Amino acid sequence: MRLATEVRRLREAAGLSSREAAALLGVSPAQITHIESGLAGVSEKRLRRLASHYASTDEEFIDALGVMATDRTRGWWEEYRGLLPASFLDLSELEYHASFLREVAVLYVPGLLQTTDYARAVFSARVPELTHEELELRVRHRTARQQIAIPYEVVIHEAALRIRVSDRAASRDQLARLLELSGADDITLRVIPFDLDGFSRASNSMTYLGGPLPKLDTVVRDAPYGSIFIDSEAQLNAYRTRFRKVEAVSLEPERSRDFIHGLAKEL
Repeated sequence: MRLATEVRRLREAAGLSSREAAALLGVSPAQITHIESGLAGVSEKRLRRLASHYASTDEEFIDALGVMATDRTRGWWEEYRGLLPASFLDLSELEYHASFLREVAVLYVPGLLQTTDYARAVFSARVPELTHEELELRVRHRTARQQIAIPYEVVIHEAALRIRVSDRAASRDQLARLLELSGADDITLRVIPFDLDGFSRASNSMTYLGGPLPKLDTVVRDAPYGSIFIDSEAQLNAYRTRFRKVEAVSLEPERSRDFIHGLAKEL
C-alpha cells in the first residue's frame, strides 16, 4: 500500500492524470488505478518506466521503491492473517522493515515493552469484550513483535508507569521488565515525571518508524477502530519535531532508570 501511495504521488507531482499515465505506458487506465490503489503489484521495470515518464530524478528514492516492488517477504505475521485485523499485520511488517523506532507513550507502556500479563490486561479491557481465543491471539502477536533488534528510542510518561492496568504484582513485573530492557544497547528509555516543567504535549502518543529514506518514514497513531498510518512528508517533519520536543523535556536515561526504581519500591 505504501508503494502504491508513492507511485500515485509521483504521477501527481508530474501533473498527469491516470489516463495520461496509462497512455505513456501503453496500458489501460484501469491498470494504473489498480497499481495506485494497491490492488495490483508493479514490477521494478514498470516502476522505473513510470518514474522516467514522470521525470523523477531522485534516483535514491526510485531505488528504494524498486526494493519495495521486488520484496516478497512472508514474515512471521502471516500466520495471523485472517485471524487479526489487518492493521496488526501492517504494524508488524512496518516494524520488521524499519531502520529505527521512536515512541512516545503517555497512558500505556508501549506494546514492544509490555509483559504478557500487562498486554493481557490491556486487551481484556476492550469493548466489546474479546473471546478467550481472540485475546490470547493478540497477546501472542504482541509478544512476537518484541523480537526486533533496531535502535529504539522511547519516552514514557509517569502516568503510563503508575496506571495499574492489572494488579500490584503485574505492575511490579512491568517496571522490572522496563528496567531490564533499558539496559539493552539498542534501547534508549526516558521518563517524563508529573512534576517536570515544560510538558504540554500530553496528546503526542505516537510511534515513529524509520524507512530506508526519511521520506519513506511512517508514523502510527492509535484510533478508536485500529491504527492510523501517516506518511505525508509535511506531517512526518512535524512528528519528527514533536518527538524531539518531548525528548528534550524528559529525564536522561540514567535518571529515568532511577525514577523507575523509585516507583517500583513504592509497590
